[in-house]
Amino acid sequence: MEQEAVEYRAVRYEVLQVPWWLVVLEGIITVIIGLFLLFSPVVTTITLVQILGIFWFLGGVISIISLLIDRENMGWKLLSGTIGILIGIMVFVYPYSPFVILSFFVIILGIWSIIYGAIRLIWALKGDGLGMAILGLLTIVLGILLLVNPLAGAVVLPWIYGISLVIGGVAALIDGFRMKSGKNTSYPG
Repeated sequence: MEQEAVEYRAVRYEVLQVPWWLVVLEGIITVIIGLFLLFSPVVTTITLVQILGIFWFLGGVISIISLLIDRENMGWKLLSGTIGILIGIMVFVYPYSPFVILSFFVIILGIWSIIYGAIRLIWALKGDGLGMAILGLLTIVLGILLLVNPLAGAVVLPWIYGISLVIGGVAALIDGFRMKSGKNTSYPG
């Protein structure tokens, strides 16, 4: 099992070829955005909506393109990619839609968070480490909380995502510097 995990991780990095400095840059940007959300939630909520839309769209496109490279987990990649693209387009075309139908948007975020978290858990089980498992579980819990009480979720959404981005950014920074030093890392690419 351990050997399979090491081989899986090695294959992923060879295919993705993510340079360490790009992971560090992602971490820095993610932490900065997270801090803006924590300290200026009202102003950055509009930015959050557009960033999430772009992030989901690009993530969806990357998931679908990755099917050409790696046919493993085709169903999950296709589902994840399709949902990401559709939600990204919806948010990008209607950037103020969350303010008009905020509860609906929070429900969509909740569903997507559960799916995204489940995908992260699958990656963790395939060898991406404890950090990926924790991120997956936290994302699933966030999704469930948003589904249980969408209105409360809408009010605290900037802080939830701010904390999540800071944690994810710090994890990316750690992984980027571990990649630079040649140590194994749980960075998903």
